[in-house]
Amino acid sequence: MFEKLLIANRGAIACRILRTLRELQVKGIAVYAEADAASLHIQQADEAYSLGEGAAAATYLAVEKILATAKACGAKAIHPGYGFLSENAAFAQACENAGIAFVGPTPEQLRVFGLKHTARALAKHHQIPLLEGTELLDSLDTALLAAETVSYPVMLKSTAGGGGIGMRVCHNATELSESFEAVKRLGQNNFSDAGVFIEKYIEHARHLEVQVFGDGLGDVIALGVRDCSVQRRNQKVLEETPAPNLPDGMAEALCTAAITLARAVNYRSAGTVEFIFDSADGRFYFLEVNTRLQVEHGVTEQVWGVDLVRWMVQLAAGELPALSELKLHPQGHAIQARLYAEDPGKDFQPSPGLLTRVDFPTAEGLRIDTWVQAGCEIPPYFDPMIAKLITWAPTREQARLNLHQALSDSQLYGVETNRDYLRQILLATPFASGRPWTRCLEGLVYSASTFEVLSAGTQTSVQDYPGRLGYWAVGVPPSGPMDSRALRLGNRLLGNDDGAAALEITMNGPLLRFNCAAVVAVTGAAITLLLNDQPVPMNTALRIEAGAVLSLGSIIGAGARSYLCLRGGLQVPDYLGSKSTFTLGQFGGHAGRALRTGDVLHLLPLTDADAGQQLIAEPLPAVRTLRVIYGPHGAPEYFKPEYIVTFFATQWEVHFNSSRTGVRLIGPKPLWARTDGGEAGLHPSNIHDNPYAIGAVDFTGDMPVILGPDGPSLGGFVCPVTVIEADLWQLGQLKAGDKLRFEPVNLKTARDLALKWDQCGSWLACDPDNSVPQADHIDAIAGKPGSHIDRGPLTIGSPVVLELGEGDTRLVARLAGDTHLLLEIGAPELDLVLRFRAHALMQALETLALPGVIDLTPGIRSLQIHYQPEQLPLAGLLALITTQWAAVCATPNLQVPSRIVHLPLSWDDPACQLAIEKYMTTVRKDAPWCPSNLAFIRRINDLA
Repeated sequence: MFEKLLIANRGAIACRILRTLRELQVKGIAVYAEADAASLHIQQADEAYSLGEGAAAATYLAVEKILATAKACGAKAIHPGYGFLSENAAFAQACENAGIAFVGPTPEQLRVFGLKHTARALAKHHQIPLLEGTELLDSLDTALLAAETVSYPVMLKSTAGGGGIGMRVCHNATELSESFEAVKRLGQNNFSDAGVFIEKYIEHARHLEVQVFGDGLGDVIALGVRDCSVQRRNQKVLEETPAPNLPDGMAEALCTAAITLARAVNYRSAGTVEFIFDSADGRFYFLEVNTRLQVEHGVTEQVWGVDLVRWMVQLAAGELPALSELKLHPQGHAIQARLYAEDPGKDFQPSPGLLTRVDFPTAEGLRIDTWVQAGCEIPPYFDPMIAKLITWAPTREQARLNLHQALSDSQLYGVETNRDYLRQILLATPFASGRPWTRCLEGLVYSASTFEVLSAGTQTSVQDYPGRLGYWAVGVPPSGPMDSRALRLGNRLLGNDDGAAALEITMNGPLLRFNCAAVVAVTGAAITLLLNDQPVPMNTALRIEAGAVLSLGSIIGAGARSYLCLRGGLQVPDYLGSKSTFTLGQFGGHAGRALRTGDVLHLLPLTDADAGQQLIAEPLPAVRTLRVIYGPHGAPEYFKPEYIVTFFATQWEVHFNSSRTGVRLIGPKPLWARTDGGEAGLHPSNIHDNPYAIGAVDFTGDMPVILGPDGPSLGGFVCPVTVIEADLWQLGQLKAGDKLRFEPVNLKTARDLALKWDQCGSWLACDPDNSVPQADHIDAIAGKPGSHIDRGPLTIGSPVVLELGEGDTRLVARLAGDTHLLLEIGAPELDLVLRFRAHALMQALETLALPGVIDLTPGIRSLQIHYQPEQLPLAGLLALITTQWAAVCATPNLQVPSRIVHLPLSWDDPACQLAIEKYMTTVRKDAPWCPSNLAFIRRINDLA
């Protein structure tokens, strides 16, 4: 047996061959185009070598590159798979000349059967039935005369190649005249042979084929008859074996003819003899020979219990047992579906792109040959087949139903596929009845519950509520709608769950064409809304018919974001528990990015078409008021008390450099209570990195930023106030130049507002005026006497709600909004003991699995608790913290799991350099970490 074998192919067949090589204990060598760098066959191979950039001509058809790779790695054999060089006689000869075994037929057999007209001549010599036809045609005039003799309709065919390329049905002389040069060009361009001939066309034909295998010495066996009649434009879609509903004795006659033809040339290796079967007169006719492994070989393997790839390799190595000694008996029925990255809704246009989800089912009798996994890119250069799904069952009907179920259970996202088209074929009468013919799909009308993006708008993305929770500790933000109120109201209007995924539209909306009926609602900021060029209202459940175009134009007046909600929600896969798009992380939503022109999104089939419900929309005020909880960091520790008064009295302006990450504000420069950040940094805003709450007003230097849903989980800046949960939606409606003010409220007010909104059904009912008197609150924060508002355990002059211990056992709990609590440990120093205790406290709280705790996020000497106060009241949480902290401090020896960091790490990465450049351009150019973050790290750590 060979020590090494090179696979001159890609995709599913390369993975299939590698599977057999592992069983034979042969090292599999993969070659690949750079566009296939993420293919499974590269990971599964013992060695892999790049063929460089480019399409097939520069890679998988590059004979010199492939042979040079084989020689360099010591491969003694090459398996060509199917397609590419698999039927190339010159390549097979070049392998033999180089002393490398070609795992396939001989060069001479490839030449004889490689041209259809010479194969027809051989079949005629051995009295195998042929359709009436011609030899090669040298001119259009000759072709027209021949067609009259054969009689229309005729099939004009290229003599070279396969896969349905270079075949045209011509019903009259006009069609033949129009097709002649085109078919010649296809043959020349695809197979370097412009030869064409004519064959009689059978209207109601079945495409049958016989799998043969020969030892090269005259012994040939046939492994039954496959039916490959289900075709689209002469390309096979479904294949099965045994062929159903054949007349008695027909299968045996087909096998006998195939064996006769193969024995005539002492055929070597695997091959397929193809026939046309005329259902009208019950006769078969020779079509061609494929001198390679077929795409559909798997159905034969499943029924006959053989491994054709193993036979091919063993034969090439001289180790195949005698074929005449094999005792083979077919059992059951197998059907294969070819799953392609193509869009049936766009005339089967290929659909290259990134697969963000790949999830195939497992079941008894189900075989899946594929080369993809999540993260694979479907390149535009090659055949777009993703996988072959093959089901085996004792009966055809069970195999058919099992295949339909397997396709239903297969989840692929990121590119469009023909999955639903295949499911429709399996249920359609021609196939379900077991009587398909080659043109049976022409009457099938494809339907899909989708809409297409004709124009994408500005940063249109998929979002769901409440977003991606539970991953703040590892830096993954919740994302979700920036105006959660508008999205939730739209979903309520449609009868959806609050969290159903919808489109978030920023400033300018998309143009969408619906391929199915749908019911939608548009909420949020007022936007131009047209259905088939006619104005339609917002905040209303609208019925959209299949074929209609919905145009969402520009935001009108106040606000920055609108939301398109759809009954049943958008059908995109969950990523870390949410459908929300995190564009900076490039995951979630549709392909981890904003929408692009040409994208196709899926809906649930519409079952409830009721429309017409409306909501009352309130206009956004000219100056917004954001209600906040004071803290976690305020006066007099970090800010001078008089600045806090100024902070609340100021009408702030939204900076142009604002986004889902954060809303920057223009206003008075802060008055700091200290000159620097001590160990934490050079600026008085610096503190040791601690977790942030969404909605925290973060002073990055002297500029405040309201952290948004895509914001950082950790940072080294102080936050004097945090927007309450009930007002976070307003962040989504802020745009450059807007004015806003902050209004402090107490915890009870904050939670009353949040609960009131959850229970309401219209905008006007959602925002009762429960705010506390502004002046009293500011006076209290500034330290003026007699101005205390009841906030439970919190005194108004401080965001601190709990203080325990002293020295390195000191713990301070600070309010960070109405749903977050920030715990700070010890003095503001870098101390490993403090870090260990923070970690031990986090582990202790994790062990309790407290109901209502959403996230536990550690900082350098801090721990933030994101919780739901109605499930876990603040008083109870503080009591638990007190108990657990005492236990942690009483433990003399702390142990935590270590981590392994894999080098190299990129410190001065081009992406970091670009980020600094953007920061210097749009924020500030004199920050201490500019222009080199690496130099800043060196300086701040006092390194040489």
